[in-house]
Amino acid sequence: MKPLIRRVRNLLSIATLSGLGCLTGSAAEASRAAGKTLVYVGTYTGAKSKGIYVSTLDAATGQLTAPKLAAETVSPSFLAIHPNRRFVYAVNEVGEFNGKPGGAVSAFSLDAATGRLTLLNQQASGGGGPCHIVVDKAGNHALVANYGGGSVTVLPVKEDGRLGEATSFIQHAGSSINPNRQKEPHAHSINLDIANRFAFAADLGLDKVLIYRFDAGQGVLTPNDPPFAKVIPGAGPRHFALHPKGGFAYVINELHCTVAAFSYDPQRGELKEVQTISTLPQGQAVLPNFSTAEVQVHPSGKFLYGSNRGHDSVAVFTIDQKTGTLTHVENQSTRGKTPRNFGIDPTGKYLLAANQSSDNVAVFRIDDESGRLTPAGDVGNVGTPVCVKFVALP
Repeated sequence: MKPLIRRVRNLLSIATLSGLGCLTGSAAEASRAAGKTLVYVGTYTGAKSKGIYVSTLDAATGQLTAPKLAAETVSPSFLAIHPNRRFVYAVNEVGEFNGKPGGAVSAFSLDAATGRLTLLNQQASGGGGPCHIVVDKAGNHALVANYGGGSVTVLPVKEDGRLGEATSFIQHAGSSINPNRQKEPHAHSINLDIANRFAFAADLGLDKVLIYRFDAGQGVLTPNDPPFAKVIPGAGPRHFALHPKGGFAYVINELHCTVAAFSYDPQRGELKEVQTISTLPQGQAVLPNFSTAEVQVHPSGKFLYGSNRGHDSVAVFTIDQKTGTLTHVENQSTRGKTPRNFGIDPTGKYLLAANQSSDNVAVFRIDDESGRLTPAGDVGNVGTPVCVKFVALP
């Protein structure tokens, strides 16, 4: 993460942070076809990418249309879709915005007929290198994690989709045992529970998942009691996923290449670790170039998936429905290099992995009995892809 932030820090201004792309008529026709879903891909911009790209996924075949530029914007590394499917939000993972230290968040309106995104406005993220964003269940607030700044921010969402100035900002503090990666806080993700009452911020620098009460009316975060859950020192918690039934949660640890499983009390917002398991095949050591990135629970609640960079695989686990513990099933090659975020489509039939270093998005079919992955369709060529999000068409 740090090299990517340094690469864009202090090079950007509001003039370069926004702009628009265009789609062809064929993309518009494809997006209106029955059984197809829009797929948005966030990227790191540079020689191979100009911003956010869009394809359509055929639910019957797993085929992706050729990606088209949906919106030109700088390093939209993570995306969030508004619940009404009319707006898309992107962090601009930079170190300077409007001449001041810190990153940005961009709001776009979504044209369902073409997939095109039109910039509405931008707001400061409150910290450097914003890397993760979610929109709350009511669609009234966007919550942002700032990796470089080690902080979390809440931005109100107006009726027209525009973002307002921050209603809440919390600066994390502290460190952990890894002298290279954990000298300071690094908020790497922020997620909300099913009831929209609690927010969970995985901080790689602190080896903690900080837990906040979320006032959905005012857009305010306050520390919960208990205020955090710990992982094994040096593990480096990165991303977080709740089980759809609400009783379990999972944290993928970037530095140790593990997943920590927790029981979850939805009344208290409390997490208790029940297991830590490797994301690598049995006997595979964690090499210096290995790290994890994304973790997600299948909509059925039966399977969990986690991405391994360096090993370039997706780890597949089954979930014990009584205890929440994980059993390793397989590691499937991602058909590329450095898998970052991946997405599971709304039908639960496909997983799409963003391979940052090989400039492609690979499609896999999910076996509904075992959770195993098999390649489906051709890979989509997108420069430095980081994030995959879906919009199911009416």
